[in-house]
Amino acid sequence: MIFSSQQPVPTFSEKSGSDPVASRALDPLDLKLMQALQVDGRAPFSRIAEVLGVSDQTVARRFRRLRTTAGLRVLGVTDGSRLGRQNWIVRLRCTPDVAEQLAGALARRPDTSYIGLFSGGTEVMCAMKPRSKQERDELLFDRLPRTPRVISVSAHCLLHFYYGGALGWLNKLRALDPDEEAALTPPPVETATAPVALDADDEALLAVLRRDGRTALTELQTSTGQTESAVKRRLDRLRSCGVLYFDVQHDREPLGHATHAMLWLTVAPSALADVGRALAGHPEVGFAAAVTGQANIIASVLCRDTSALYTYLSERIGVLDGVQAVETVLTLRQVKQLTYEPGR
Repeated sequence: MIFSSQQPVPTFSEKSGSDPVASRALDPLDLKLMQALQVDGRAPFSRIAEVLGVSDQTVARRFRRLRTTAGLRVLGVTDGSRLGRQNWIVRLRCTPDVAEQLAGALARRPDTSYIGLFSGGTEVMCAMKPRSKQERDELLFDRLPRTPRVISVSAHCLLHFYYGGALGWLNKLRALDPDEEAALTPPPVETATAPVALDADDEALLAVLRRDGRTALTELQTSTGQTESAVKRRLDRLRSCGVLYFDVQHDREPLGHATHAMLWLTVAPSALADVGRALAGHPEVGFAAAVTGQANIIASVLCRDTSALYTYLSERIGVLDGVQAVETVLTLRQVKQLTYEPGR
């Protein structure tokens, strides 16, 4: 079974302990800083300060405050596709009494991310990044189907990203002007020619960055047992080849998003690319990809409230040629974001 005797992992909002009222007070500089970190999660505060025309101390102080008021975290993320691995979205329908325990058990796995409770507490959805076919089959064919009170399991392989990965929702804030964004944008990632092979030192470095993407070089040196120059070379190489990118984790409410939904779109195959590109351009969409299954596009959507979600569905999704059906699933609680596990 996938369950353990441990208590379910608490939600990120519970861990952050942020005051919902205080955390709404985000000003333009806060938004610029958040977008700057999404553009380059390891940009030095001095560089961000220079581009934004403020002091280093101001940027550092804002960053510390946003960690408390907006749950801000910069995390290193591994792009499995650059390693020849597959990404999956798994939907599990279960009885309400077991959903939280199941989500918590999945959250403790290092190969899962973006775990949420949906559909009145009867569905758990998670992104899974197995390191091998053996890990994939062990979870999908053995553990999950044999878990008590799990009614059904459906797994959907991600075929093509329209929006996501190194591009997060914060890229769409438009808080930075074009010159500021250009000044902070790191060099482009190299075109992939073959899967990248990682060694033990790479894995050790990535493990630390998954917990805190802004870990200083000196601390990376201490944590991995490598020299500072070796750490810097590996870090630069992993970023340039696209294996490592940085994403910003944050609470939704401070940015005015009380409603989060997953959309499962059934799209005519001839319209997949056009619909995917359209979704990528929508400010509400933080993630969109083509997947296997009858519903062949999945999108993560942030809206102000359910009324705004209705407007988005009727006026933006409803007019897209080729969309044959849409299943809308509201997120009741997000249990795990990226690779950061609250309470650990």
